[in-house]
Amino acid sequence: MSTDKPNAIIVIFGATGDLSKRKLFPSIYRLYKNGKIGEEFAVVGLARRPWTNDVFRENVRNSIEQSSSKEEDLEDFSSHFYYHSFDVTDTSSYDDLNNLLEDLEGHYQTDGNRIFYLAMAPEYFGSIANQLEENGLKNGKGWTRLVIEKPFGHDLDSAKELNNQIRHAFDEDQIYRIDHYLGKEMVQNIEVIRFANGIFEHLWNNRFISNIQITSSEKLGVEERARYYDHSGATRDMVQNHMLQMVALLAMEPPIKLTPEEIRSEKVKVLRALRLVDPEKVNEFFVRGQYGSSNSIKGYREEATDLANSTTETFVAGKVMIDNYRWAGVPFYIRTGKKMKEKSTKIVVEFNDIPMNLYYKNETEKHPNLLIINIQPNEGITLYLNAKKAGIGSIAEPIKLSYTNNGVDDINTPEAYEKLLYDCIIGDTTNFTHWDEVAHSWEFVDSLLDAWAAVTPDFPNYPAGSMGPEAADDLLEKDGFHWWPITD
Repeated sequence: MSTDKPNAIIVIFGATGDLSKRKLFPSIYRLYKNGKIGEEFAVVGLARRPWTNDVFRENVRNSIEQSSSKEEDLEDFSSHFYYHSFDVTDTSSYDDLNNLLEDLEGHYQTDGNRIFYLAMAPEYFGSIANQLEENGLKNGKGWTRLVIEKPFGHDLDSAKELNNQIRHAFDEDQIYRIDHYLGKEMVQNIEVIRFANGIFEHLWNNRFISNIQITSSEKLGVEERARYYDHSGATRDMVQNHMLQMVALLAMEPPIKLTPEEIRSEKVKVLRALRLVDPEKVNEFFVRGQYGSSNSIKGYREEATDLANSTTETFVAGKVMIDNYRWAGVPFYIRTGKKMKEKSTKIVVEFNDIPMNLYYKNETEKHPNLLIINIQPNEGITLYLNAKKAGIGSIAEPIKLSYTNNGVDDINTPEAYEKLLYDCIIGDTTNFTHWDEVAHSWEFVDSLLDAWAAVTPDFPNYPAGSMGPEAADDLLEKDGFHWWPITD
Protein backbone atom coordinates (compact mmCIF):
# COMPACT_ATOMS: atom_id res chain seq x y z
CA MET A 1 0.00 0.00 0.00
CA SER A 2 1.36 3.38 -1.01
CA THR A 3 0.89 6.44 1.22
CA ASP A 4 1.98 9.08 -1.30
CA LYS A 5 -0.26 11.01 -3.69
CA PRO A 6 0.03 9.23 -7.03
CA ASN A 7 -1.28 10.75 -10.23
CA ALA A 8 -3.94 8.75 -12.05
CA ILE A 9 -6.63 8.70 -14.71
CA ILE A 10 -10.09 7.78 -13.44
CA VAL A 11 -12.30 6.17 -16.09
CA ILE A 12 -15.99 6.16 -15.17
CA PHE A 13 -18.29 3.75 -16.99
CA GLY A 14 -21.79 5.22 -16.68
CA ALA A 15 -20.66 8.85 -16.39
CA THR A 16 -24.09 10.25 -17.29
CA GLY A 17 -25.83 8.35 -14.50
CA ASP A 18 -27.19 9.44 -11.14
CA LEU A 19 -24.31 8.00 -9.06
CA SER A 20 -21.72 9.94 -11.03
CA LYS A 21 -23.69 13.16 -10.73
CA ARG A 22 -24.59 12.92 -7.04
CA LYS A 23 -21.50 11.24 -5.59
CA LEU A 24 -18.49 10.76 -7.84
CA PHE A 25 -18.02 14.20 -9.40
CA PRO A 26 -18.45 16.11 -6.08
CA SER A 27 -16.14 13.61 -4.32
CA ILE A 28 -13.38 14.05 -6.90
CA TYR A 29 -13.80 17.83 -6.59
CA ARG A 30 -13.39 17.70 -2.80
CA LEU A 31 -10.26 15.56 -3.18
CA TYR A 32 -8.94 18.20 -5.58
CA LYS A 33 -9.83 21.12 -3.28
CA ASN A 34 -8.39 19.41 -0.19
CA GLY A 35 -5.08 18.64 -1.87
CA LYS A 36 -5.57 14.85 -1.91
CA ILE A 37 -4.95 14.81 -5.66
CA GLY A 38 -2.72 17.21 -7.54
CA GLU A 39 -3.01 18.89 -10.91
CA GLU A 40 -1.78 15.81 -12.76
CA PHE A 41 -5.03 13.85 -13.04
CA ALA A 42 -7.77 13.28 -15.60
CA VAL A 43 -11.27 11.85 -15.54
CA VAL A 44 -12.69 10.12 -18.61
CA GLY A 45 -16.47 9.73 -18.69
CA LEU A 46 -17.97 6.92 -20.75
CA ALA A 47 -21.61 6.47 -21.73
CA ARG A 48 -23.79 6.01 -24.82
CA ARG A 49 -24.94 9.62 -25.12
CA PRO A 50 -23.29 11.59 -27.95
CA TRP A 51 -21.91 14.31 -25.66
CA THR A 52 -18.90 16.51 -26.28
CA ASN A 53 -16.23 17.41 -23.73
CA ASP A 54 -17.90 20.80 -23.25
CA VAL A 55 -21.32 19.28 -22.53
CA PHE A 56 -19.77 16.79 -20.10
CA ARG A 57 -17.81 19.49 -18.28
CA GLU A 58 -20.92 21.64 -17.94
CA ASN A 59 -22.73 18.71 -16.34
CA VAL A 60 -19.80 18.15 -13.98
CA ARG A 61 -19.84 21.81 -12.90
CA ASN A 62 -23.62 21.71 -12.38
CA SER A 63 -23.42 18.61 -10.19
CA ILE A 64 -20.76 20.21 -7.99
CA GLU A 65 -22.65 23.50 -7.66
CA GLN A 66 -25.72 21.57 -6.48
CA SER A 67 -23.78 19.67 -3.81
CA SER A 68 -21.31 22.24 -2.48
CA SER A 69 -21.39 25.78 -1.14
CA LYS A 70 -17.83 26.45 -2.31
CA GLU A 71 -17.49 26.30 -6.07
CA GLU A 72 -14.11 27.88 -6.65
CA ASP A 73 -11.86 26.95 -9.58
CA LEU A 74 -14.59 24.94 -11.30
CA GLU A 75 -13.34 25.88 -14.77
CA ASP A 76 -9.82 24.68 -14.03
CA PHE A 77 -11.12 21.56 -12.30
CA SER A 78 -13.58 20.59 -15.04
CA SER A 79 -10.90 21.02 -17.71
CA HIS A 80 -9.49 17.69 -16.46
CA PHE A 81 -12.70 15.92 -17.56
CA TYR A 82 -13.04 14.26 -20.97
CA TYR A 83 -16.02 12.52 -22.52
CA HIS A 84 -15.95 9.50 -24.80
CA SER A 85 -19.13 8.11 -26.34
CA PHE A 86 -18.90 4.41 -25.64
CA ASP A 87 -20.63 1.10 -26.33
CA VAL A 88 -19.48 -1.49 -23.77
CA THR A 89 -20.38 -4.32 -26.17
CA ASP A 90 -18.31 -2.97 -29.08
CA THR A 91 -14.66 -4.09 -29.14
CA SER A 92 -13.57 -1.10 -31.25
CA SER A 93 -14.74 1.24 -28.46
CA TYR A 94 -12.01 -0.18 -26.21
CA ASP A 95 -9.31 0.44 -28.82
CA ASP A 96 -10.41 4.07 -29.13
CA LEU A 97 -10.47 4.41 -25.35
CA ASN A 98 -6.94 3.05 -25.04
CA ASN A 99 -5.68 5.60 -27.56
CA LEU A 100 -7.36 8.40 -25.58
CA LEU A 101 -5.86 7.19 -22.30
CA GLU A 102 -2.37 7.03 -23.78
CA ASP A 103 -2.72 10.60 -25.07
CA LEU A 104 -3.94 11.85 -21.67
CA GLU A 105 -1.19 9.98 -19.84
CA GLY A 106 1.38 11.81 -21.92
CA HIS A 107 -0.33 15.14 -21.27
CA TYR A 108 -0.88 14.76 -17.52
CA GLN A 109 2.15 12.62 -16.62
CA THR A 110 0.03 10.12 -14.69
CA ASP A 111 2.67 7.36 -14.84
CA GLY A 112 0.22 4.97 -16.48
CA ASN A 113 -1.93 4.65 -13.32
CA ARG A 114 -5.55 3.81 -14.18
CA ILE A 115 -8.75 3.41 -12.16
CA PHE A 116 -11.74 1.90 -13.94
CA TYR A 117 -14.95 2.70 -12.03
CA LEU A 118 -18.00 0.63 -13.10
CA ALA A 119 -20.93 2.88 -12.14
CA MET A 120 -23.48 1.07 -14.26
CA ALA A 121 -25.73 -1.99 -14.45
CA PRO A 122 -24.07 -5.04 -12.83
CA GLU A 123 -24.82 -7.36 -15.74
CA TYR A 124 -21.98 -5.64 -17.61
CA PHE A 125 -19.33 -5.98 -14.89
CA GLY A 126 -17.87 -9.28 -16.08
CA SER A 127 -17.80 -8.46 -19.78
CA ILE A 128 -16.26 -5.01 -19.22
CA ALA A 129 -13.53 -6.46 -17.02
CA ASN A 130 -12.64 -9.04 -19.64
CA GLN A 131 -12.73 -6.51 -22.49
CA LEU A 132 -10.36 -4.27 -20.55
CA GLU A 133 -7.96 -7.17 -20.19
CA GLU A 134 -8.30 -8.50 -23.74
CA ASN A 135 -7.78 -5.07 -25.28
CA GLY A 136 -4.74 -4.21 -23.19
CA LEU A 137 -6.27 -1.40 -21.14
CA LYS A 138 -5.31 -2.93 -17.80
CA ASN A 139 -1.69 -3.36 -18.85
CA GLY A 140 -0.50 0.22 -18.59
CA LYS A 141 2.88 1.37 -17.36
CA GLY A 142 1.58 1.90 -13.81
CA TRP A 143 -0.99 0.20 -11.59
CA THR A 144 -4.56 -0.63 -12.58
CA ARG A 145 -7.59 -0.86 -10.26
CA LEU A 146 -11.18 -1.92 -10.91
CA VAL A 147 -13.91 -0.39 -8.73
CA ILE A 148 -17.25 -2.20 -8.62
CA GLU A 149 -20.54 -0.98 -7.17
CA LYS A 150 -23.06 -3.31 -5.58
CA PRO A 151 -24.91 -5.54 -6.15
CA PHE A 152 -22.23 -8.19 -6.49
CA GLY A 153 -24.53 -10.95 -7.72
CA HIS A 154 -28.06 -11.71 -6.51
CA ASP A 155 -27.19 -14.93 -4.65
CA LEU A 156 -24.09 -16.98 -3.89
CA ASP A 157 -24.06 -18.84 -7.21
CA SER A 158 -24.37 -15.69 -9.34
CA ALA A 159 -21.77 -13.94 -7.15
CA LYS A 160 -19.35 -16.84 -7.74
CA GLU A 161 -19.97 -16.66 -11.49
CA LEU A 162 -19.39 -12.91 -11.55
CA ASN A 163 -16.28 -13.23 -9.40
CA ASN A 164 -14.85 -15.90 -11.72
CA GLN A 165 -15.41 -13.61 -14.72
CA ILE A 166 -13.71 -10.65 -13.07
CA ARG A 167 -10.88 -12.71 -11.58
CA HIS A 168 -10.14 -14.06 -15.07
CA ALA A 169 -9.11 -10.51 -15.98
CA PHE A 170 -8.04 -8.89 -12.67
CA ASP A 171 -6.22 -10.09 -9.57
CA GLU A 172 -8.06 -9.87 -6.24
CA ASP A 173 -5.77 -7.07 -5.03
CA GLN A 174 -6.78 -5.01 -8.09
CA ILE A 175 -10.52 -5.33 -7.36
CA TYR A 176 -12.19 -2.73 -5.11
CA ARG A 177 -15.77 -3.69 -4.21
CA ILE A 178 -17.48 -0.56 -2.90
CA ASP A 179 -19.65 -0.68 0.22
CA HIS A 180 -20.26 3.00 0.89
CA TYR A 181 -21.20 2.29 4.52
CA LEU A 182 -17.56 1.39 5.11
CA GLY A 183 -16.64 4.94 4.13
CA LYS A 184 -18.87 6.54 6.77
CA GLU A 185 -17.02 8.28 9.61
CA MET A 186 -18.75 6.52 12.49
CA VAL A 187 -18.61 3.07 10.86
CA GLN A 188 -14.84 3.50 10.60
CA ASN A 189 -14.92 4.65 14.22
CA ILE A 190 -16.29 1.31 15.45
CA GLU A 191 -12.80 -0.22 15.44
CA VAL A 192 -11.29 2.78 17.24
CA ILE A 193 -14.02 2.90 19.90
CA ARG A 194 -13.49 -0.79 20.59
CA PHE A 195 -9.75 -1.20 20.38
CA ALA A 196 -8.46 2.19 21.60
CA ASN A 197 -10.47 2.32 24.85
CA GLY A 198 -9.59 0.08 27.78
CA ILE A 199 -12.99 0.63 29.42
CA PHE A 200 -14.76 -1.13 26.55
CA GLU A 201 -12.62 -3.95 25.15
CA HIS A 202 -12.60 -6.17 28.24
CA LEU A 203 -16.42 -5.76 28.48
CA TRP A 204 -16.94 -6.51 24.79
CA ASN A 205 -18.19 -10.10 25.10
CA ASN A 206 -21.06 -12.34 26.16
CA ARG A 207 -20.33 -11.93 29.88
CA PHE A 208 -21.15 -8.22 29.89
CA ILE A 209 -23.27 -7.50 26.79
CA SER A 210 -26.87 -8.72 26.61
CA ASN A 211 -27.62 -7.76 23.00
CA ILE A 212 -26.58 -5.44 20.17
CA GLN A 213 -29.05 -3.65 17.91
CA ILE A 214 -28.31 -2.24 14.46
CA THR A 215 -30.98 -0.11 12.77
CA SER A 216 -30.83 1.50 9.35
CA SER A 217 -34.15 3.16 8.54
CA GLU A 218 -35.16 5.42 5.67
CA LYS A 219 -38.09 7.80 5.36
CA LEU A 220 -37.97 7.60 1.56
CA GLY A 221 -39.51 4.86 -0.53
CA VAL A 222 -38.02 3.37 -3.68
CA GLU A 223 -38.33 6.64 -5.67
CA GLU A 224 -36.81 6.18 -9.17
CA ARG A 225 -35.10 2.91 -8.19
CA ALA A 226 -38.30 0.83 -8.39
CA ARG A 227 -37.11 -1.41 -11.21
CA TYR A 228 -33.79 -2.23 -9.51
CA TYR A 229 -35.26 -2.49 -6.03
CA ASP A 230 -38.03 -4.92 -6.97
CA HIS A 231 -35.39 -7.42 -8.14
CA SER A 232 -33.35 -6.78 -5.01
CA GLY A 233 -35.44 -6.09 -1.94
CA ALA A 234 -34.20 -5.03 1.48
CA THR A 235 -32.35 -8.30 2.11
CA ARG A 236 -30.10 -8.08 -0.93
CA ASP A 237 -29.94 -4.27 -0.93
CA MET A 238 -29.02 -3.81 2.73
CA VAL A 239 -28.57 -6.98 4.79
CA GLN A 240 -26.10 -8.89 2.58
CA ASN A 241 -23.66 -5.99 2.53
CA HIS A 242 -24.14 -3.00 4.85
CA MET A 243 -25.78 -4.69 7.84
CA LEU A 244 -23.53 -7.76 7.94
CA GLN A 245 -20.45 -5.57 7.49
CA MET A 246 -21.41 -3.64 10.62
CA VAL A 247 -22.01 -6.92 12.48
CA ALA A 248 -18.51 -8.05 11.46
CA LEU A 249 -16.89 -4.83 12.69
CA LEU A 250 -18.72 -5.00 16.00
CA ALA A 251 -17.92 -8.68 16.61
CA MET A 252 -14.39 -9.09 15.20
CA GLU A 253 -11.37 -9.90 17.35
CA PRO A 254 -8.59 -7.29 17.69
CA PRO A 255 -6.31 -7.52 14.63
CA ILE A 256 -2.61 -8.08 15.30
CA LYS A 257 -1.79 -5.15 12.97
CA LEU A 258 -3.83 -2.38 11.33
CA THR A 259 -3.31 -3.72 7.83
CA PRO A 260 -6.07 -4.51 5.31
CA GLU A 261 -5.13 -8.20 5.38
CA GLU A 262 -5.28 -8.57 9.17
CA ILE A 263 -8.51 -6.58 9.57
CA ARG A 264 -10.13 -8.56 6.75
CA SER A 265 -9.01 -11.82 8.33
CA GLU A 266 -10.81 -11.02 11.59
CA LYS A 267 -13.98 -9.89 9.80
CA VAL A 268 -14.06 -13.10 7.77
CA LYS A 269 -13.83 -15.16 10.96
CA VAL A 270 -17.03 -13.48 12.19
CA LEU A 271 -18.86 -14.07 8.92
CA ARG A 272 -17.78 -17.71 8.97
CA ALA A 273 -19.22 -18.03 12.50
CA LEU A 274 -22.69 -16.72 11.57
CA ARG A 275 -25.29 -19.32 12.43
CA LEU A 276 -27.17 -20.19 9.24
CA VAL A 277 -30.93 -19.99 9.68
CA ASP A 278 -32.79 -23.29 9.44
CA PRO A 279 -35.38 -22.79 6.64
CA GLU A 280 -38.04 -24.38 8.85
CA LYS A 281 -37.32 -21.89 11.65
CA VAL A 282 -36.82 -18.74 9.61
CA ASN A 283 -39.85 -17.04 11.19
CA GLU A 284 -38.32 -17.52 14.64
CA PHE A 285 -35.30 -15.47 13.64
CA PHE A 286 -36.37 -13.10 10.85
CA VAL A 287 -39.29 -10.88 9.88
CA ARG A 288 -39.91 -9.38 6.45
CA GLY A 289 -42.32 -6.62 5.56
CA GLN A 290 -43.61 -4.31 2.84
CA TYR A 291 -45.01 -0.84 3.46
CA GLY A 292 -48.59 -0.01 2.60
CA SER A 293 -50.33 3.33 2.08
CA SER A 294 -50.94 5.57 5.08
CA ASN A 295 -52.24 9.13 5.41
CA SER A 296 -52.04 9.88 1.67
CA ILE A 297 -48.54 8.32 1.45
CA LYS A 298 -48.38 5.72 -1.30
CA GLY A 299 -47.71 2.11 -0.50
CA TYR A 300 -44.94 0.19 -2.23
CA ARG A 301 -47.31 -1.44 -4.71
CA GLU A 302 -48.59 2.00 -5.75
CA GLU A 303 -45.13 3.44 -6.47
CA ALA A 304 -45.09 2.04 -10.04
CA THR A 305 -47.39 -0.02 -12.23
CA ASP A 306 -44.90 -2.92 -12.29
CA LEU A 307 -45.16 -3.23 -8.51
CA ALA A 308 -48.93 -3.83 -8.32
CA ASN A 309 -48.62 -7.44 -7.10
CA SER A 310 -45.05 -7.37 -5.85
CA THR A 311 -43.96 -9.63 -2.98
CA THR A 312 -40.60 -7.86 -2.61
CA GLU A 313 -39.73 -6.99 0.98
CA THR A 314 -39.00 -3.36 1.87
CA PHE A 315 -38.26 -4.22 5.51
CA VAL A 316 -36.18 -6.88 7.25
CA ALA A 317 -35.57 -7.46 10.94
CA GLY A 318 -33.69 -10.40 12.32
CA LYS A 319 -31.75 -12.04 15.11
CA VAL A 320 -28.22 -12.93 14.05
CA MET A 321 -26.31 -15.38 16.21
CA ILE A 322 -22.53 -15.74 16.14
CA ASP A 323 -21.29 -19.14 17.25
CA ASN A 324 -17.87 -18.39 18.66
CA TYR A 325 -16.32 -18.11 22.13
CA ARG A 326 -16.75 -14.34 22.50
CA TRP A 327 -20.35 -14.02 21.33
CA ALA A 328 -22.12 -17.34 22.01
CA GLY A 329 -25.63 -16.57 23.24
CA VAL A 330 -25.64 -12.83 22.42
CA PRO A 331 -28.25 -11.82 19.81
CA PHE A 332 -27.30 -9.21 17.22
CA TYR A 333 -30.63 -7.69 16.16
CA ILE A 334 -30.66 -6.00 12.77
CA ARG A 335 -33.44 -3.88 11.31
CA THR A 336 -33.66 -2.02 8.01
CA GLY A 337 -36.55 -0.64 6.00
CA LYS A 338 -37.99 2.01 3.73
CA LYS A 339 -40.80 4.51 4.38
CA MET A 340 -40.16 4.33 8.10
CA LYS A 341 -40.74 6.94 10.79
CA GLU A 342 -37.24 8.41 10.80
CA LYS A 343 -34.07 8.38 8.73
CA SER A 344 -31.40 6.93 10.99
CA THR A 345 -28.51 4.50 11.11
CA LYS A 346 -27.66 3.59 14.68
CA ILE A 347 -25.95 0.90 16.74
CA VAL A 348 -27.05 0.25 20.32
CA VAL A 349 -24.90 -1.91 22.60
CA GLU A 350 -26.94 -2.94 25.63
CA PHE A 351 -24.89 -4.09 28.60
CA ASN A 352 -26.07 -6.62 31.17
CA ASP A 353 -27.77 -5.06 34.15
CA ILE A 354 -26.37 -5.70 37.61
CA PRO A 355 -28.26 -8.18 39.79
CA MET A 356 -30.61 -6.68 42.41
CA ASN A 357 -30.29 -3.07 41.36
CA LEU A 358 -31.62 -1.38 44.50
CA TYR A 359 -31.82 2.01 42.85
CA TYR A 360 -34.64 1.24 40.42
CA LYS A 361 -38.04 2.62 41.27
CA ASN A 362 -39.59 -0.76 40.46
CA GLU A 363 -38.71 -3.97 38.65
CA THR A 364 -40.28 -2.87 35.35
CA GLU A 365 -38.46 0.47 35.16
CA LYS A 366 -34.92 -0.64 34.32
CA HIS A 367 -32.21 1.50 32.79
CA PRO A 368 -29.36 -0.68 31.51
CA ASN A 369 -26.12 0.97 30.44
CA LEU A 370 -26.10 1.65 26.71
CA LEU A 371 -23.39 2.61 24.26
CA ILE A 372 -24.98 4.22 21.20
CA ILE A 373 -23.05 4.84 18.00
CA ASN A 374 -24.96 7.24 15.74
CA ILE A 375 -23.82 6.76 12.15
CA GLN A 376 -26.34 9.13 10.51
CA PRO A 377 -27.74 11.72 10.47
CA ASN A 378 -26.32 12.93 13.82
CA GLU A 379 -22.86 11.38 13.84
CA GLY A 380 -21.58 10.74 17.34
CA ILE A 381 -21.33 8.52 20.40
CA THR A 382 -23.54 8.47 23.50
CA LEU A 383 -22.94 6.51 26.70
CA TYR A 384 -25.92 6.06 29.03
CA LEU A 385 -25.08 5.74 32.74
CA ASN A 386 -27.24 5.78 35.87
CA ALA A 387 -27.00 8.55 38.47
CA LYS A 388 -29.02 9.67 41.46
CA LYS A 389 -32.17 11.52 40.56
CA ALA A 390 -32.20 15.07 41.92
CA GLY A 391 -34.19 15.51 45.11
CA ILE A 392 -34.95 13.35 48.10
CA GLY A 393 -34.43 9.60 47.89
CA SER A 394 -32.04 7.27 46.11
CA ILE A 395 -33.76 6.58 42.82
CA ALA A 396 -31.49 6.26 39.76
CA GLU A 397 -32.15 7.89 36.42
CA PRO A 398 -30.23 7.62 33.16
CA ILE A 399 -27.84 10.38 32.18
CA LYS A 400 -25.93 10.55 28.92
CA LEU A 401 -22.41 11.49 27.99
CA SER A 402 -22.37 12.54 24.34
CA TYR A 403 -19.99 13.48 21.59
CA THR A 404 -21.20 14.59 18.16
CA ASN A 405 -19.51 15.50 14.91
CA ASN A 406 -22.12 18.16 14.18
CA GLY A 407 -20.98 21.64 13.37
CA VAL A 408 -17.88 20.64 11.44
CA ASP A 409 -17.43 22.54 8.20
CA ASP A 410 -18.72 20.29 5.40
CA ILE A 411 -15.76 20.96 3.11
CA ASN A 412 -13.45 19.48 5.76
CA THR A 413 -15.64 16.46 6.53
CA PRO A 414 -14.98 13.83 3.89
CA GLU A 415 -18.03 11.94 2.70
CA ALA A 416 -18.01 8.19 2.25
CA TYR A 417 -17.31 8.20 -1.49
CA GLU A 418 -14.58 10.78 -1.13
CA LYS A 419 -12.79 8.59 1.43
CA LEU A 420 -13.22 5.44 -0.61
CA LEU A 421 -12.03 7.06 -3.84
CA TYR A 422 -8.95 8.33 -2.05
CA ASP A 423 -8.31 4.90 -0.53
CA CYS A 424 -8.48 3.44 -4.01
CA ILE A 425 -6.01 6.01 -5.35
CA ILE A 426 -3.46 5.22 -2.62
CA GLY A 427 -4.12 1.47 -2.78
CA ASP A 428 -5.68 0.98 0.67
CA THR A 429 -8.18 -1.92 0.52
CA THR A 430 -9.13 -1.83 4.23
CA ASN A 431 -12.62 -0.41 3.66
CA PHE A 432 -13.48 -2.46 0.58
CA THR A 433 -15.04 -5.91 0.69
CA HIS A 434 -12.91 -8.91 -0.19
CA TRP A 435 -14.39 -11.85 -2.07
CA ASP A 436 -14.29 -14.01 1.07
CA GLU A 437 -16.55 -11.51 2.86
CA VAL A 438 -18.95 -11.39 -0.07
CA ALA A 439 -19.16 -15.19 -0.29
CA HIS A 440 -19.86 -15.78 3.43
CA SER A 441 -22.44 -12.97 3.48
CA TRP A 442 -24.30 -14.51 0.54
CA GLU A 443 -24.19 -17.93 2.16
CA PHE A 444 -25.99 -16.53 5.21
CA VAL A 445 -28.51 -14.49 3.21
CA ASP A 446 -29.31 -17.32 0.78
CA SER A 447 -30.68 -19.42 3.63
CA LEU A 448 -33.25 -16.67 4.29
CA LEU A 449 -34.13 -16.00 0.67
CA ASP A 450 -34.61 -19.69 -0.12
CA ALA A 451 -37.01 -20.14 2.79
CA TRP A 452 -38.98 -17.00 1.92
CA ALA A 453 -39.22 -17.93 -1.76
CA ALA A 454 -41.33 -20.97 -0.84
CA VAL A 455 -44.01 -18.92 0.95
CA THR A 456 -46.18 -16.09 -0.38
CA PRO A 457 -46.09 -13.26 2.20
CA ASP A 458 -49.13 -11.37 3.43
CA PHE A 459 -48.11 -7.93 2.17
CA PRO A 460 -48.39 -5.05 2.85
CA ASN A 461 -47.95 -5.52 6.59
CA TYR A 462 -46.78 -2.16 7.95
CA PRO A 463 -48.02 1.38 7.27
CA ALA A 464 -45.71 3.94 5.71
CA GLY A 465 -44.32 6.19 8.42
CA SER A 466 -44.14 3.47 11.08
CA MET A 467 -41.19 1.47 12.41
CA GLY A 468 -42.13 -1.73 10.61
CA PRO A 469 -44.36 -4.74 11.29
CA GLU A 470 -45.42 -5.61 14.83
CA ALA A 471 -43.72 -8.98 14.38
CA ALA A 472 -40.37 -7.14 14.51
CA ASP A 473 -41.19 -5.98 18.06
CA ASP A 474 -42.30 -9.49 19.00
CA LEU A 475 -38.93 -10.82 17.82
CA LEU A 476 -37.21 -9.00 20.69
CA GLU A 477 -39.98 -9.23 23.26
CA LYS A 478 -39.87 -13.03 23.32
CA ASP A 479 -36.18 -12.69 24.33
CA GLY A 480 -37.01 -10.14 27.02
CA PHE A 481 -35.73 -7.10 25.08
CA HIS A 482 -37.17 -4.23 23.06
CA TRP A 483 -35.95 -1.98 20.27
CA TRP A 484 -34.37 1.17 21.65
CA PRO A 485 -35.71 4.39 20.10
CA ILE A 486 -33.75 5.56 17.06
CA THR A 487 -33.88 9.18 18.24
CA ASP A 488 -32.47 10.16 21.65
